[in-house]
Amino acid sequence: MSRITRRLVAAVGLMTAAALVATGCTNSSGNEDEGGSTANTATSNNDEPGETVTIGFSGPALDHGWLGAIATAAKAEAKEYEDIDLKVAESTNDVNQQISQVETFINDEVDAIVLLPIDGAALTKVALKAMDAGIPVVNVDREFNSPFAARTTILGDNYGMGVSAGHYICEQADGKTDLVVAEIAGTDSLPLTQDRSQGFKDALKKCGLDVDNRVAADFTVSSGQQAAANLLQAAPKIDYLWNHDDDQGVGVMAAINEADRDEFTMIGGAGSKNMMELIKADSSVIKATVLYPSTQAADGIKLARLLAQDKAMSDLVEVEVPRKVVLSAPVVTKKNVDQYIDAAFES
Repeated sequence: MSRITRRLVAAVGLMTAAALVATGCTNSSGNEDEGGSTANTATSNNDEPGETVTIGFSGPALDHGWLGAIATAAKAEAKEYEDIDLKVAESTNDVNQQISQVETFINDEVDAIVLLPIDGAALTKVALKAMDAGIPVVNVDREFNSPFAARTTILGDNYGMGVSAGHYICEQADGKTDLVVAEIAGTDSLPLTQDRSQGFKDALKKCGLDVDNRVAADFTVSSGQQAAANLLQAAPKIDYLWNHDDDQGVGVMAAINEADRDEFTMIGGAGSKNMMELIKADSSVIKATVLYPSTQAADGIKLARLLAQDKAMSDLVEVEVPRKVVLSAPVVTKKNVDQYIDAAFES
């Protein structure tokens, strides 16, 4: 697709998106002819090699097991396609550096950008700039402030994680309403943490339980250990404990072992291989973890390729790539751990 054509597509896409917001229509296509059919059709195997496309990828610093798995999976997915030329920006936790990386992608006229922003709000403006330049942006994990800043958004289900954790506890509680439930959240200022906590609270409410003790960590091993130590000191008895993140869960487990506490059941979050191995061994307090897939950027690469090649998802009736994909948040237990452990990330 030519540069001029891409700009026209982007402009039409933004106008169509605006119309969708106004009308509530679910079809994001702006290419319908007078007969109501759509110009593009998905009639072939989209994995077959096509025109080589250049995809830019930028994400946060790999200081977390989940983020490391995100980047590794994205690179591995690109290697599966001979028609993808992947340009990977240096991972960073500097917002201004990431903005500069996206601007470089724009100047280099890449065909698509897959972006896991350090901060969705802070990267919105430059993502809009890319879209205005005719470059489709695939937003991963942390949403932009504007629906027009991305052609497609791929998200884990943060609210659903909380719901899954709460529902699991409700099932185990079997009607008991006098149980002590504790929560170790991630970074409280992040919307994803707020969503997880709200989902957890809402699910517990349905079976007559609530969160009796709550502390926040910072998605790191050291913060998890400190937060857990504080929680265990403040709560002499706990029946169920949900920890939002398996990376910080390494520290949480260290604090639990140090305190010699084993009277409760712990549920993890994200789905690390470390925690799944403990769940499988069934020799500690951790009995389940709620999955937060580390495939999001890999899925983003796959969708960016389709967008850049003007293709659709051939396994859907819809003839364009969806505007939003939300991945599920299943609970992994001893019963089903073998189904997930091979794809799990190392904390």
